[in-house]
Amino acid sequence: MSSALAVSVPRTHPLPPHRSFARAHRRRSAPLPRAATASESEKTPEPMKLAFLGCGIMGVPMAKNLLKAGHDVSVWNRTSAAAAPVVEAGGKLAASAADAAREADVVFVMVSTPEAALDVAKAAADGLAPGKGYVDVSTVDAGTSSTIASIVRAAGAEFLEAPVSGSKKPAEDGALIFLCAGDESLYAKCASPLETMGKAHFFLGDVGQGAKMKLVVNMIMGSMMGAFAEGLTLAEKSDLDPTTLLEVVSLGAIASPMFALKGPTMVDGAFAPAFPLKHQQKDMRLALALADTLAQDTPVAAAANELYERARRDGCDDEDFSAVLKAVKK
Repeated sequence: MSSALAVSVPRTHPLPPHRSFARAHRRRSAPLPRAATASESEKTPEPMKLAFLGCGIMGVPMAKNLLKAGHDVSVWNRTSAAAAPVVEAGGKLAASAADAAREADVVFVMVSTPEAALDVAKAAADGLAPGKGYVDVSTVDAGTSSTIASIVRAAGAEFLEAPVSGSKKPAEDGALIFLCAGDESLYAKCASPLETMGKAHFFLGDVGQGAKMKLVVNMIMGSMMGAFAEGLTLAEKSDLDPTTLLEVVSLGAIASPMFALKGPTMVDGAFAPAFPLKHQQKDMRLALALADTLAQDTPVAAAANELYERARRDGCDDEDFSAVLKAVKK
């Protein structure tokens, strides 16, 4: 999920002043005024030569959306069979990560762990050169992202970290949120593919800031899911109808798209993976490590992480992260 479910909340009051490099770009939801319909921002963008490395739950729909938008996409995956859906949609299968990078102006990477992201960067490095860009949309820690940036820049290419908020369905719908940091010129160059794959993208400053933002978001999400699972379990043990609980929650101040989406399947005991539990626990672990480096106490997140660890020990790695309910019920 990389993460996570995404929601846009209207701002009802000004935020307090804060030093920030963040710039937000959201998909236009209403027509431009007549006088602006011929503006540069409304022209159809030129197709780009792209590479997409990583064909998992997230990577496949993201790459397919790039193809649908008219971009030329070379694809590579460590297990080539996983790239078949993208190839069938019109992508070109590359023999290696470096070959894919050679064929592209910008390389996108979506893999599941910091270790995999680092391995892919090393594998692609021989195909990078000045004028090319490397955009890693995986969820990793800031230290790993900085190491990848060094590998990419040593080859003369530009680097952007752009972890996503959103899971399988937002990836399919082109409704992800990209949390970007690194070379701002590459961020500008990638506007078209980012807008194809997502509903919003933010530029947050130097390398590491995007990674940190993603870990904070997923830490919040994981903690929310842990509390939600406890609430469902307590309601059941109290002889309360869990579907009524879902309705009550949906009508109050704690209503959440995540609860609305995951609640019915949790009540049914169905945990088809949109965001695998092992990845949620990985993100909790990385967020807690970040908090430790900053001497920030996170007792709620630490307690939630213990639930995910218990669920992993019980064999829930490849189920949806909402399967943390099993650990609560045990």
